[in-house]
Amino acid sequence: MALLTLADYESTAGSLAAWPPGVWDFLTGGAGTESTVTANREAFARWRLMPRVCVDVSVVETSTTVLGSDWDLPVAFAPTALHEVCTRDAEAATASAATALGVPMVVSALSSRTIEDIADAAPEATLWQQVYLFRDRKVTASLVQRASAAGAQAIVVTVDVPRPARRLRDIRNELRFPPHVQARNLAASTGRAPDVSSPSAHTAEAMDPSVTWEDVQWLTELSALPVLVKGIQVGQDAEHARRAGAAGVIVSNHGGRQLDRARPTLDALPEIRTAVPSGYPVLLDGGVRTGAEVMIALALGADAVLVGRPVLHGLAVAGKHGAAMVLGILRAELTDAMAQSGHPTLDSVDRSAIHPAPDPALLSADTVPPPAPRVLR
Repeated sequence: MALLTLADYESTAGSLAAWPPGVWDFLTGGAGTESTVTANREAFARWRLMPRVCVDVSVVETSTTVLGSDWDLPVAFAPTALHEVCTRDAEAATASAATALGVPMVVSALSSRTIEDIADAAPEATLWQQVYLFRDRKVTASLVQRASAAGAQAIVVTVDVPRPARRLRDIRNELRFPPHVQARNLAASTGRAPDVSSPSAHTAEAMDPSVTWEDVQWLTELSALPVLVKGIQVGQDAEHARRAGAAGVIVSNHGGRQLDRARPTLDALPEIRTAVPSGYPVLLDGGVRTGAEVMIALALGADAVLVGRPVLHGLAVAGKHGAAMVLGILRAELTDAMAQSGHPTLDSVDRSAIHPAPDPALLSADTVPPPAPRVLR
């Protein structure tokens, strides 16, 4: 069967027999009832594109610039941990795919390969390094310093993990990663191999629940690299991040993996866009699965989006070629959506490009007018 959509890649990846016990559930699942995972996806269904006609779309331009860096597509690879569970080449494969499509890769603090090894494997890649404000701030500082030396162009600090989430699938599965799966990037900054075989136990040990905006400001002053704050869900926090020195924010609820019943990131996006000055970078992740949805996010104020799980699906199916195909599908779908709706450039995609979809709850027998009577002639 031809794999033509990101849903095709997800279905194919889920059917693979090679997954270690519980790992597919770890990649797929979320916190609690997983309502936030579902809500992220459902939020996009509440919008429709508004096509304009008689517009010259003989050339459709999908490139953009974020933090002074040129991207061929307003999409980046989100930070996701331990790519070695998906493919033997791990993050080296991911970086190669990102390079081939001209987009950045955000390297996880918990990546299977060090950022130095990833940079060596894909020397043309645009890499950002994701970090946490760990209990041991020396570990955070080391990650930043190593990333800067390896040529990373930005730091992404994830701030929405004060403690382990209750991920019921992992608890029921008694999740343990295979011994060969190691967080080598983090190990290079701690001087020892951290035990990530149990993600929940590692989170409880390493993460700092006392983090404040003063800690974010400390991070922004640690190096010359711009810092983006990931995990922003409220407009006021976006302004706090900006005042702390952050160069941009990423609207994210950790893909539904931290707080059950959190509002969808797409719903939060307009509030956050309004809270910060025009031109201040606002990115979004959570639930993006089609090129039309990329366009919806841009229309609501995002400068670009990040995709996480779909990249892992591509890696699992066909390594770096699968990850590149996933991104290629998004590019083809976005190009088609822009052309079909009369938007030849990303700058032309604004709030007028979309319209709220009808609320299904209002389309009942009591509210839908009956059909007109048939006239017999």
